[in-house]
Amino acid sequence: MLFSSFTARVGLAAALVAGLWAADARMRPASMPPAQALMTAISVQGQPVEAAPLRRVAMGDVPMPPGTMAAHASSLLPMPAGSNSALSLFWFSGERESGPLVQIAATQWDRANGRWREPRFVVNRHTMGDVLGHGLRRLGNPVAWMDGQGRMHLFVVATGWGGWAASRVLHLRQSSDSQDLKDLAFEPVRVLPLSWLWNTSFLVRNAVMPLQDGGAVLPVHFELGLKYPSAVRLDAQGEFAGLTRMSQLAYQLQPSLLARSPTEWIALMRDERHNGKVTAVRTEDGGASWQNLPDLPLGNPDSAVAAFGLGPQQMLLAHNPTPEGRAKLELSRSQEGLQWTPQQTLRQGGPDAEFSYPAMAWADDTLWIAYTVDRATLSWQRFAPGGTP
Repeated sequence: MLFSSFTARVGLAAALVAGLWAADARMRPASMPPAQALMTAISVQGQPVEAAPLRRVAMGDVPMPPGTMAAHASSLLPMPAGSNSALSLFWFSGERESGPLVQIAATQWDRANGRWREPRFVVNRHTMGDVLGHGLRRLGNPVAWMDGQGRMHLFVVATGWGGWAASRVLHLRQSSDSQDLKDLAFEPVRVLPLSWLWNTSFLVRNAVMPLQDGGAVLPVHFELGLKYPSAVRLDAQGEFAGLTRMSQLAYQLQPSLLARSPTEWIALMRDERHNGKVTAVRTEDGGASWQNLPDLPLGNPDSAVAAFGLGPQQMLLAHNPTPEGRAKLELSRSQEGLQWTPQQTLRQGGPDAEFSYPAMAWADDTLWIAYTVDRATLSWQRFAPGGTP
């Protein structure tokens, strides 16, 4: 009996490992129709943004909720033209990363006053756990999106047990009538159905890619032993519409999407390997299938990157360029997304400094960049096209 029980446990463990390595085949829908990316070129006063350098016009620190000692993983969301706010900014904050008091915080850039509003928490793990019917142990990495009906969505990393590798992607939708910071509230829609392993071991980090049909592609990555990127299809109402694995390699995570044409996209990724490079994959059929590309000639110290398209042949990348550490954060530019030229250094500090996890958005005719500083606070910078950088 003891031998039989031991054999059964070994068999179960072997089946689990085999299942993880075969997860892409189990998760991929039977058919993933091609999608058309939204390719509207960003303009200033009706004119397309030219390839002139971007000049920094403002920078500063993001206000933190009182009593918080840690902040990380920001997400920027441009607001509608008629809103009192130019941007909403979301991140996770608390006493420490993975701490029980961590919540999702938010602030908004007040157009009239030209400053960030006092932040407040908009997602609490206890409240969300009560609605879902099961406990949430930690929250992290919010990713914000606004659907075709003008509703805000948040995709949040949430765990019930284990570490980040046991995370699920929790889909939240705006429940308040107002998008003003003082009223903003969210309700859970569902845990995204991404994995046969109780939907665990998937995380989000980078911004969605809007589609012409009003839907979007949400980049995610699998992280349990092996690490690989995947693309989640969302319809115009924000509902889950499919999942495709983007690479067969086992060391790529946190993909950031760029559209080279409506149906040709690339994803640039963090590399888990020592002395790694920014890695890349490409689709030429609107996300139905993906192919690996050679590593980019950009060092990656196992650190997140953020890619952003100003329009066709106008692409930006915020990244840590040094082989080791995150003491330097750089902004680079490219015409086709694979060959990059440094534009300017965003921040640089001593050997122990960390400027990481950048996020970018375009609002009020300017580029906004937010990033983590030493895992304790967030900072932001704002750039206008033209002039001397």
